[in-house]
Amino acid sequence: MRVLVIGRGGREHTLVWALQKSEKVGQIYCAPGNAGIAELAECVPIQENQFEQLSQFALDYAIDLVVVGPDDPLSEGIVDHFEERNIPVFGPRANAAIIEGSKVFTKNLLKKYNIPTAAYETFTEYEPAVSYLKTQQAPYVIKADGLAAGKGVIVAQTLEEAESALQEIMVHKVFGEAGNQVVIEEFLTGQEMSILAFVDGNTVRPMVPAQDHKPVYDGDKGPNTGGMGTYSPVPHIPQAVVDEAIRTILIPAAEAMVKEGRPFRGVLYAGLMLTPQGPKTIEFNARFGDPETQVVLSRLETDLLDIFLATVNGQLGQIDIQWSEEAAVCVILASEGYPGPYPKGVPITGLDEVQDSVVFHAGTAKKDGQYVTNGGRVLGVVGRGQDIAAARTKAYADADRIRFEGKHYRTDIAHKALVPYQA
Repeated sequence: MRVLVIGRGGREHTLVWALQKSEKVGQIYCAPGNAGIAELAECVPIQENQFEQLSQFALDYAIDLVVVGPDDPLSEGIVDHFEERNIPVFGPRANAAIIEGSKVFTKNLLKKYNIPTAAYETFTEYEPAVSYLKTQQAPYVIKADGLAAGKGVIVAQTLEEAESALQEIMVHKVFGEAGNQVVIEEFLTGQEMSILAFVDGNTVRPMVPAQDHKPVYDGDKGPNTGGMGTYSPVPHIPQAVVDEAIRTILIPAAEAMVKEGRPFRGVLYAGLMLTPQGPKTIEFNARFGDPETQVVLSRLETDLLDIFLATVNGQLGQIDIQWSEEAAVCVILASEGYPGPYPKGVPITGLDEVQDSVVFHAGTAKKDGQYVTNGGRVLGVVGRGQDIAAARTKAYADADRIRFEGKHYRTDIAHKALVPYQA
């Protein structure tokens, strides 16, 4: 089969890597891809938002399945576009991708169907939002309604910070139209956990859980990023808690979307907080997470193409999905300055010295035959082992073998998995 993967980051490199293990896959194309993806697939110079060019390419090259990686094209209707041209495509339609594209929609859905989440209010105007803030206690969680490249959530420690964040979003429009509405919600405490699931409408097939590390510095300090590392499994979180999250959040959410006339097909990603009252929903994403994908798919033993096809064809309930007992740990190597401004084109060395890990390229390019940095998050180093400690040792040993000026990474990825669980 001929497969087209759409996207350019570490998530897409992982998807290509997992798909090329399938005996049923012949040729993989990736649009636009990156320098690392180019080792496994033919990269095509078409951008993720160029729907006409992408669908024409799929028709010209007799593509059997399109897999959409990033969130923006999903919210903009890329799946609807391909379906209208009878091109098989993995991902939710725009009316289902709204579960990520609008935080207001999602909070209202959760409230309507009694799915656990933080208490909240929504606002379209600045003054009423500020008035509401003054009735709440710090810390304050403020979310821009729409997609904001993963940066639309602000946790403010003081009222002044919260008012400033509201002004930036609603008055100065730092996130553009994504800030036309905001959600102000209660601050939840506990451990975070991500559960991704394959969904084909009513059938929900959870993947193995993972835990992400968003803040840029050790000890969860500093500004939030797209993710500085992940690990799976989460041995310090009891299986009963994972099962409860699936039963009370993921399955009801999928069923709610069907009832709303927005059946979800693709990957539904639940960002959860494990509170003393039980798991609560922080957010949903309508696609694979990055860098969760790197550890989750590293543990997948079933043919990923089979799962994608079953999802597209509404036959997910008929497929047996198997996972490795081994652990996986992903350490992200970032550019100096990330998540703020960072340099590009910095030479990368040591990739050929990696011994025990798989390296996924997130933001790289090739210049004169040499890999160079081309993004904030540059590489994801994934170690696998019989447990978290073994996988972690491999990932960090290989992270140290890779060199580029200004390289930054957290040294405490998966540390929480090595300490006892506190509910």
